[in-house]
Amino acid sequence: MIAIIDYQMSNLFSVKNALECLGIDSEITSDVTKIMAAKGAILPGVGAFAEAMKHLKTLDLIQPIKDFINSGKPFMGICLGFHLLFTESEEFGVTRGMDILQGKVENFSRHVKSKKIPHIGWNRILTNNDVLKEDSFISPLKDINSDEYMYFVHSFYVDPDNKDIIATETEYDSFTFCSSVLKGNVFASQFHPEKSGTSGLKILKNYFLSL
Repeated sequence: MIAIIDYQMSNLFSVKNALECLGIDSEITSDVTKIMAAKGAILPGVGAFAEAMKHLKTLDLIQPIKDFINSGKPFMGICLGFHLLFTESEEFGVTRGMDILQGKVENFSRHVKSKKIPHIGWNRILTNNDVLKEDSFISPLKDINSDEYMYFVHSFYVDPDNKDIIATETEYDSFTFCSSVLKGNVFASQFHPEKSGTSGLKILKNYFLSL
């Protein structure tokens, strides 16, 4: 079973439906026992960073998420769930994140001037083959071509301290940003695999179907 972590801030059913399409058993849950017993876990997310951190704290999910990642089992963060893994966000003032990965979540507005924010719709990902080759864990991007299109909805982007974990990058208004990271058993993306058609389903399949 794959645990889809429910912290009351997520479009949970789109993720669950995508997994069901692949024949992957999953459960939406905030139960720590179920999360820790799962073979893999997904932290989705839609909404504001500060409110999300508040919910994670209220539900006592921060340490269990860290423990799950430390267990070595596959973990995926999507969109806001990607942001929450990092040190801090400047959305509506500075808010501390879970600091599982080091880096900041920053506003597109300092770089994007001639296109609309939020960045909504299909855009290309450019894969970093060096990262994918060096990280010997299950590769969620196996057989995903560079220049593949994925679906995005966001106003903020992640700037990791360690650029070596950047798995893909994407360009918007001539600004190139990190669109996913891969470090050990953690894969997290700005784009939504569950909304990215056959290519997005392939990412979920690569990461979770064999469990």
